[in-house]
Amino acid sequence: MAADIALTRPVTGTAAGIPFVAVPPATTNDPAPMVIGLHAFEPPRSEFALAGTLPLASLPAWRFYLGLPLFGSRLPEGGIAEVNRRGQDDYLIQLYGPVVEQAAAEIPRAIAELRSRFPVVDDPPALMGVGAGGAAVLLALAESRMPVAAAGVVNPIVGPGPVIAARSRRLGVAYEWSDTARDVAAWLDFTGRAPDLAARRPQAPLLIVNGGNDDVILPEHGRALHDALAPHYAPHAVRHILVPDLAHTMGPEPGLEPGPPAPGNVLADRALTEWFHQHMRSADETTVRLG
Repeated sequence: MAADIALTRPVTGTAAGIPFVAVPPATTNDPAPMVIGLHAFEPPRSEFALAGTLPLASLPAWRFYLGLPLFGSRLPEGGIAEVNRRGQDDYLIQLYGPVVEQAAAEIPRAIAELRSRFPVVDDPPALMGVGAGGAAVLLALAESRMPVAAAGVVNPIVGPGPVIAARSRRLGVAYEWSDTARDVAAWLDFTGRAPDLAARRPQAPLLIVNGGNDDVILPEHGRALHDALAPHYAPHAVRHILVPDLAHTMGPEPGLEPGPPAPGNVLADRALTEWFHQHMRSADETTVRLG
C-alpha cells in the first residue's frame, strides 16, 4: 500500500493500464471493502461521470470507477472517428462485443493492482455496472472464477438485441445479422446464459435495476433475467426492482461529467447502496445488515 494515498478525497490514476477514480469511504480511515464500477456507452460514459451519478456515498467502502476500453483516455488511434467507424462497420462485432469482453477480462487485473495501492480488506469485492458496463459485470460473473461479494447492475444490456434494434431505428439502417453476429449475440445474452451465472460458486447476490423510462432495455428484459436466475439462487439472493423515473441515459451529453442529481438516479444509487450494505462485509463487523 502506498504511504501517500490521500484518504479523504478522490484519487485518480491508472491500474493495470485502466484509468480509474477512487473514492474513499466517508466514515473510516481503516481498511475497507471495495466496489468496482463500470460505466455505460451512454451517459454516464466515463469513470468521472459514473462516480458522480452513482456515488454510493454512505457505503463504508472504497469505490473504484473504471474507464471502459475505447473510451476517454483509451480512445484508439484515430480517436472518436475510429470508434464511430467501427460502430458503422459492425456495431456488435467490432465495437460493443470487444469492449464488453475486454472490460470483463480487465476486472481481476484492476482489482489486484488496486489492492496493492489502497487500504482495502482482503474480502471479495462488489461489482457494479451501468448499461454496457452492466453487461461486462454479468460476463465476468458468468465466465470468471473471481470471488465476488455482491453485484448490482443498472439498466444492464442483458442481451445485444434491443440495443441493435434501437440503433437501427435511430439510424434508419437495418443491422445485417451474420452467423458470427448471431454467435456473439448469443454469447452476450445473459438470460440465455442464466445456467452459467447460476453455476457460479459461490454465487454473488445480484441486484438488477431497470428504469421505467428506459426505451432501450425495457423492464421486462431485466425481469426475464431475474426469473431465469431465481429458481437457482438462494432466497432473496437475486432481486429485480423498477425505478419509474429512471431513463436509459442517466445524464446529459456528452456524458463525461455527472449531471445534476435526477430522481431516478438517486433512487438507483440508494438501491445499490442498500444492496451492498446488506451483502458486503465491513472492516469491523462480520456482516453489515443495514438494508
